[in-house]
Amino acid sequence: MSITQQYLLDGYRAAQHGEAAPPAPGSHDLETARELRDYRRFRAVMAGRPATGRLRGALGRWLRGG
Repeated sequence: MSITQQYLLDGYRAAQHGEAAPPAPGSHDLETARELRDYRRFRAVMAGRPATGRLRGALGRWLRGG
């Protein structure tokens, strides 16, 4: 079953029970990505690592060969 079919089925069931329809697929993707980024930054700080620029720094070290 595709995500669209599941969404339509959930919407139908909600209408049958007089409940609010579920949010459309993908409507919270940006919010979820931001929360994941914030969580990873928090974990980095708690582990004593820099919170930003880690990927760019690692890529730069890898490209320079050291």
